[in-house]
Amino acid sequence: MPTSISRFARFSRVGVLALAVLAISAGAAAYSTRPQSQSQPQPPPASQDQTPSSQSGSSVPDKPPPPDPKAKKKKESDDPPEAKLRITVTAAETGKPVGSASVYIRYADGKTFFTRKDKQAEENFKTNQDGTLKVPSVPRGKILIQVIAPGWHTYGKYYDIDKDEVEIQIKLDKPPRWY
Repeated sequence: MPTSISRFARFSRVGVLALAVLAISAGAAAYSTRPQSQSQPQPPPASQDQTPSSQSGSSVPDKPPPPDPKAKKKKESDDPPEAKLRITVTAAETGKPVGSASVYIRYADGKTFFTRKDKQAEENFKTNQDGTLKVPSVPRGKILIQVIAPGWHTYGKYYDIDKDEVEIQIKLDKPPRWY
């Protein structure tokens, strides 16, 4: 029974998406076939100091208009602030670096459209032989860092990132012995 519900949900999402695409394309077609009225203002006549290509009578401008600086600021403000991480993985007992450890970083990456739940983004890295790792950009907020290395106990902890550059020290323990 659950398969029919999931199949129904999948087809209804595809149907809604198809209707939205058709509505947008129909609106664009109606806009492009709309007759031009004579009451629209005419562009001013070309002055004598313009280049010869603009004097030829073509309606295509020589240069594209300059980008609006306000629009660029708005796009930058929409993105969440990001931080740089420097992670150092060492042994808890000796302080020696743990090389080739797998580091997984998970964080919320917006909300999904249908379920309104946070989407989880995951990035995978490996430490170098010095046990260090540099992550160029991670959004600020709550992130989960997991470290897995052969011969070491698995590590996982949530961190709140609130600065531009954060240095995190991780100390791995030896796994417990099983007899």
